[in-house]
Amino acid sequence: MEKKSFFDVSGDELLKKVKELIHQGNVNRIIIKNEEGKTYLEIPVTVGVIGALLIPVFAAIGALAALAAKFKIEVVKKED
Repeated sequence: MEKKSFFDVSGDELLKKVKELIHQGNVNRIIIKNEEGKTYLEIPVTVGVIGALLIPVFAAIGALAALAAKFKIEVVKKED
């Protein structure tokens, strides 16, 4: 069973929030959408994803943050 959480963030807060969610460690997938619900980026987050592997993802999120003022982050967590 999956549990979804949603966050509304500004472009300035986008990268910070995604990093925070990844560091929580119990996230399976992060989906970044615009205000209309169009998906810009979907990030599968697995237990083995750490450090250097995330640098290109963070760079993409930083570039994405410049495209719009507001974003919706959908966080998918698996529940036991």
